Amino acid sequence: MNKVFLIGNLTRDPELTETSGGISICRFSIAVNRNYSGSDGEKKTDFFNVTAWRGLGETVARFARKGNKVAVSGSIELRNYEDSQGIKRTGVDIVAQDVEFLTPRGSNSDSGYESDTAPSNAGGKHKPALQSFDDDGDIPF
Repeated sequence: MNKVFLIGNLTRDPELTETSGGISICRFSIAVNRNYSGSDGEKKTDFFNVTAWRGLGETVARFARKGNKVAVSGSIELRNYEDSQGIKRTGVDIVAQDVEFLTPRGSNSDSGYESDTAPSNAGGKHKPALQSFDDDGDIPF
């Protein structure tokens, strides 16, 4: 079974592109803190590249921004390649099956996160006021 679950913060804004066949693909990276400190006393952080396909990718690109905390579940994909100096390397990518947004709405207002997800009260739309009623204390049943 190949299953991974990560919680971290986006290190950059997601990048949404399309394949030549018109399928949406969103790439982003997250920083995940380890539960322990290194020998120097500092917390260590791992960085993971994440790929989200189709509708999930479009949703991530629309609502997530750099710094937002997300939970990603998916699978690990290993990629073998040769770098510019001819050295064989292995890359690790996460293919997302589910992404949950953990940053509360409005807490990162400069990112546009709130404006895309929460209805705005600008324009004079307010919640209707509740009407008071006279309660004589009698139970109706």
